[in-house]
Amino acid sequence: MNRAATLKATQAALAAEHAAVYGYGVVGGRIGDDRLAEAREGYAAHRARRDDLVRTVRDMGGTPQSAAPAYALPFAVPDSAAAVRLAAELESRVAAVYADLVRTSDAPLRRQAAGALREAAVRSVRWRGGGVAFPGLTERAAPTAPSASASGAADGV
Repeated sequence: MNRAATLKATQAALAAEHAAVYGYGVVGGRIGDDRLAEAREGYAAHRARRDDLVRTVRDMGGTPQSAAPAYALPFAVPDSAAAVRLAAELESRVAAVYADLVRTSDAPLRRQAAGALREAAVRSVRWRGGGVAFPGLTERAAPTAPSASASGAADGV
């Protein structure tokens, strides 16, 4: 595989994880008590993936991208129902970025990326209450509520 393309896709996954960690902070602040444990679980999972990707980028000889101070959300999150939609959207976007990393990497990074894609797809289904046939492949998925970027940066989430 092309090392530069793999590093670029790894950096994109890292940027997506930074955005997901930020987004889950918003989710946690708005989610109802009935799904708070699930939000905490998602937050912890994305923090762990983010930390793994920081190490991976360094191991590849790159400088890990830093998190932005803030990210623009794809829609307003005034209540628990919107927080659930945001969590599902975050997971779908993260899955898409990991699908790119699967395509550009070799084992064992490909296995890690596939595992992350699977985990994001499962969390997305749990939040949404349903799934798509090809998680992470946006051209195969039905469009969901707002398709605006979650940040002005090219972070993929």
